Amino acid sequence: MDTAAAVAPGPAPGPGCDLVRVDLGPGVVAGFTRRPGGVSTGAWSGLDLGLHVDDDPEHVAANRRLLAGEVGAPVVFARQVHGTRVATVTAGHADRHDVLGTDLGADEGGHDALVTAAAGTALGVLVADCVPVLLADPDAGVVATAHAGRPGLLAGVLDAVLDAMVAAGARASRVRVALGPSVGGCCYEVPAELLEAGAAILPAVRARTTWGTPAMDLRAGCTAVLARRGVGRVTAVGGCTLEDEGLYSYRRARVTGRFAGAVMMAP
Repeated sequence: MDTAAAVAPGPAPGPGCDLVRVDLGPGVVAGFTRRPGGVSTGAWSGLDLGLHVDDDPEHVAANRRLLAGEVGAPVVFARQVHGTRVATVTAGHADRHDVLGTDLGADEGGHDALVTAAAGTALGVLVADCVPVLLADPDAGVVATAHAGRPGLLAGVLDAVLDAMVAAGARASRVRVALGPSVGGCCYEVPAELLEAGAAILPAVRARTTWGTPAMDLRAGCTAVLARRGVGRVTAVGGCTLEDEGLYSYRRARVTGRFAGAVMMAP
């Protein structure tokens, strides 16, 4: 696994979009936002991109416009529910679910992965401790996102999104993946029985906190699934959300915003 540790920059001098870029191959625009910048205030202060966290919707819309300006297109987000459903996004979806609209699947039971073969259509994933996963097969022109929290990861969301990418023309061995910041095994403390149940499904998640208690390492679990599927290149970007105050963390502050990963095949 390639590892690229993101250096935390200082706060932006006014509204902006702090996007940490990642290389997923020729023609692919990809990166992860951080908290600095944006127009949100209070508990959501910064570049909050979540419509479902009680932030002012106008602030979230303004923040999403900042992200769109950085990526080069409005970013389609899904209503995430910690499941395994995958939505195929077309250019028409992007027109209907733009920065001023609702999240895709909000009235359909939600989706935790998105895939598109439409160049110029940007996909996003929202997180505040879960693993934001960006995937791309530049040769096939297929990109995808996945929301890999504990329930979705253990239920198979990464298998589901890879299956959808292959159905769209991708090949697992050509897929490049970036795993964004998430709560680390250093800090993701869980009850022992929850760890044992999770490790029975995916042994790679087994970890211990820095203070010696049972923990889960979600990014290690993601890496293991991707390796089993024959994915050739996985890059980890950034560190632990609980330790990095430049990122939103639900475990650190229950009322908080969401940062994002975004990916697009350039038109």
